[in-house]
Amino acid sequence: MNETLTLLLAGVAGLLLGAFFFGGLWWTVRKGASSQRSALWFFGSFVLRTSLVLAGFYLVGRAHWQPLLACLLGFVMARPLVTWLTRSSEHLPIRRATEPRHAP
Repeated sequence: MNETLTLLLAGVAGLLLGAFFFGGLWWTVRKGASSQRSALWFFGSFVLRTSLVLAGFYLVGRAHWQPLLACLLGFVMARPLVTWLTRSSEHLPIRRATEPRHAP
């Protein structure tokens, strides 16, 4: 039971790390695209996001490889979740009104 709880918590930690990483990437693209110093935004964000995620992986997986794998799985699962949550209205499917198939 204790091992299962440890793996579950490691997966949740990976999900949070992934949400931070990919959410930060989304935020950086939105802010950096309109900035005068976009290279500084992108480079600074990359260094900050990567260093915090690597530190999180180190803290979670320093004991054994199983929690590290659970953390990595949570991290990978965060990408489609953040992509789904941050999609713009431009990419949503347009529902068109159905036309009647007969004359009025």
